[in-house]
Amino acid sequence: MAADETAFMKDFKRGELQVQATSTFLVEGNNSPHMYTVLSGWGFRYKTLEDGRRQILNFVLPGDLVGLQGTLLAEMQHSVEALSDMMLCVFERNSLYLLFKNRPSLGFDVTWLAAKEEQILDEHLLSVGRRSALERAAYLISFLNQRAHRVGHLKEGQPLAPFTQNHIADTLGLSLVHTNKTLKKLQDKGIIEWSGKTCLVKDTKRLMDVANWDGIADIQRPFI
Repeated sequence: MAADETAFMKDFKRGELQVQATSTFLVEGNNSPHMYTVLSGWGFRYKTLEDGRRQILNFVLPGDLVGLQGTLLAEMQHSVEALSDMMLCVFERNSLYLLFKNRPSLGFDVTWLAAKEEQILDEHLLSVGRRSALERAAYLISFLNQRAHRVGHLKEGQPLAPFTQNHIADTLGLSLVHTNKTLKKLQDKGIIEWSGKTCLVKDTKRLMDVANWDGIADIQRPFI
C-alpha cells in the first residue's frame, strides 16, 4: 500500500474493537455507524426467520469486510456473530464515499471483496440447492479448511474450530440429526475426525472429491 494510501487509511480508521465469542456485533434491521475488517478470529453471517430458525450464510475470517451492506443500504439485512473471540478494525461508514472519491485503488479493493463474497455465496447456494447432504458437508468443511489455511489461521494437522454440529446444520439447511449422520459417514470413511467442537480434516483430496469441488482459486486478495 502506498504511503499516501496508508495515511488516508489511518484517517479512515476509527480504532480496533475486541469482540467476545457468541457476541452479535451487527444486527439484522439495525443501522450501524461502522463497518469492519476482521483482524483475527472467526465469525459468521446469518438470517433468522420469525420462528427462530436460522440460516448461516457464510463464515467470516481475517481479511473479510463486514458491514458494507448496512453502509450502502441504510440497514443490515443479516446479522454477524463472533464464533470465537475476534479483533476487528473499525471504519466510519460515512467515510466510504471519500475512500472511493479520493483513493480509487482502495475503492477497487472494497469492490473486489464484495464481488468475492458474492462469488462465495453463489457456490454456497449451489451446494444447498443441488448437492446431496454428503456432498454439502464435504464441500463446507473443505471450503472452511482451505480458507483457514489461506489466511494463516490454521496449520497442517490442526483441527478446525470452534464449530458445533448446530453451526454445520444451520449452514447446510439440514436437521441436526441428519447432519450428525452425514458427518459420521465422512468420519467412517476416514476423511474427517469430529470431536466435540473441532473437526480435523484427515484427507483433503478425498474430501474435495466427495464434494465434487475443485477448491478455491489461487488468486491474491486485497487486505484493507
